[in-house]
Amino acid sequence: MMNKSKWKELILYILAIVVAKVEFVGCYPLIPAFFAAAYMEEVNRTLLLVFSIFGMALFVPVQAMAKYTMALLVMGIVIKLVEWAYKSCRIYVGAAAAGVSVLLLTAAGEVLQVGNRSLVWMGIMEAVLVTAMVMLLSPALHRMMEDGLVPLHWKSNTEPRTPEHGEKLQTYAKSFSGLSKIFSHMERFKGSFEPEEMGKMQQEIAGKICMDCEQCAICWQEETSPMYELFYRLFHSIENRGQAEEELHRELAGYCPYSDSIVDEAIGVFEKAKLNLAWYNRLLENRGIIAEQLDAMAYIMEDCAREYRDISQQEARLVSAVKYRLKERGIQTREIHLYQRQNGKMSLQVKAASKWGNCVPVKELAKAASQGLKRDMVPGKYTHTLIGKEESFLTFEEDTLFHTLQGVARLTKDHAQVSGDSFSFLNLEGGECVMALSDGMGSGINACKESEMVIELIEKFLESGFQKETAIRMMNSAMVIQGEDGIFSTVDMASMDLYTGMCEFYKIGAAATFIKHEQEVECIASASLPAGILHQIEIDKTSRQLKDGEFVVLLSDGVLDFLKVPMPEETMREIIETVETNNPGQMAKQILERILLFTAGKVPDDMTVLVSGIWKK
Repeated sequence: MMNKSKWKELILYILAIVVAKVEFVGCYPLIPAFFAAAYMEEVNRTLLLVFSIFGMALFVPVQAMAKYTMALLVMGIVIKLVEWAYKSCRIYVGAAAAGVSVLLLTAAGEVLQVGNRSLVWMGIMEAVLVTAMVMLLSPALHRMMEDGLVPLHWKSNTEPRTPEHGEKLQTYAKSFSGLSKIFSHMERFKGSFEPEEMGKMQQEIAGKICMDCEQCAICWQEETSPMYELFYRLFHSIENRGQAEEELHRELAGYCPYSDSIVDEAIGVFEKAKLNLAWYNRLLENRGIIAEQLDAMAYIMEDCAREYRDISQQEARLVSAVKYRLKERGIQTREIHLYQRQNGKMSLQVKAASKWGNCVPVKELAKAASQGLKRDMVPGKYTHTLIGKEESFLTFEEDTLFHTLQGVARLTKDHAQVSGDSFSFLNLEGGECVMALSDGMGSGINACKESEMVIELIEKFLESGFQKETAIRMMNSAMVIQGEDGIFSTVDMASMDLYTGMCEFYKIGAAATFIKHEQEVECIASASLPAGILHQIEIDKTSRQLKDGEFVVLLSDGVLDFLKVPMPEETMREIIETVETNNPGQMAKQILERILLFTAGKVPDDMTVLVSGIWKK
């Protein structure tokens, strides 16, 4: 039994016979037009020619049949030669070949009829009509042949997420979210001891000191005994001052001959209890961190489940148009999928190879995708630049409205070997450009290690698909869990959406950021603590709409701290206003040079200036 593609080929051959019946003012323009369009579909070309001639034999006069048979042969040879020479044949080349072939054969047939200008003009009009009909018929026949044949599932290790996969991810996300809530609802931090814990410490001390004393029954079995109140005051004195107050010590000595031993034992018991409380709070803190990480994992799974929506079936015409444009360029496509991101932008995934074995630039394929989808498409981040005979996996993303250029200038503290500042420029999927700056506390190698760890963690989390705030909190959690004293670093991050121009700023203990709007400069300040100090980190988040030709300037603390002026942010605003350049690298360099005028050429701390400019494409 024939499959669907074979049935469509048979229909094509039948149509090659039927079109021979269509006459227009003594001409049969549909014969060469249909033949050229079907010929470029790369069906069995010999059978196509046979059926076309058979149709002409049934319906076309002998003289016209001779003319159009020769025209079919000529255009077939021309298209074959073009494919051999250029490894592809565009639709306009095939259309021109059909039109010119008909015109030449018409001219050759009428060469003996000198002076019959009407026939010459009829030949020209027929050639134009054939050319136009090929341009219309070619994509229509391609859609007919491809309709219902677009593969919807990968047959490789790069299989995309199906609805079943999305449901599984949603189920996993709910499980992780449930675990997160369990950890979050556990006991909270303790700042001081509960009365029950005070009672246990009192019993421990009494058990060690008072049990062998003859007056134990008098001191502890009488409810009116002052020892209960004295012990209560003793614990609070040790908790607040680390030792017993002298007056309390004398008062205790008036009631108990072993007061010195009781005080010493109370201090020891209390120190041990304080250590246990510290470890208990640290355990609760780690539970909170684990809850945060589980919550982040749940979010990532939910995000993955809805990140892409396969619209290949709904937009089958667009997929077919892309495949047709690729075929024009000599590209064979085995599998093709069209996805829609959460922001509504298109993403195309193709498995393709060069039909003729020649190397084809992927940029040329991006043009084909743009023409087919009727929107600007560019090669994906990790796509090859060329494809050949071997099948390659290609991705194309909808092009952004804006593009950015970045520049950096930095100086290392005087007499220091390395800078304690670290930075990163990162292009993420989905058209986001992120620049991040971290200033490790202090200077030198230790500060460098701190800031490098911060930037590296943020990069990994963002590239894994975490949202910016989640990535920062995960990074802070890692630093808190590490638990080394003095590991604190600022985080300054700007994320630009290159589709909309919206920029989001995230600050954790960082210096002010500046936005240059033509001749005006806006300052965005922050008063939060650096990362790695507290488990619950405070993130200052601000959004701004950027326009064509604007610049974002990020600074490390060392740049502003040593201006030695009453209002360093205002001074920095004036410095940036006076810089006249559209080159981000030159802008960063000039800002740093003017800072050195305030420090007399000295570098009292590590200094880093990051500049990113945004322009419309």
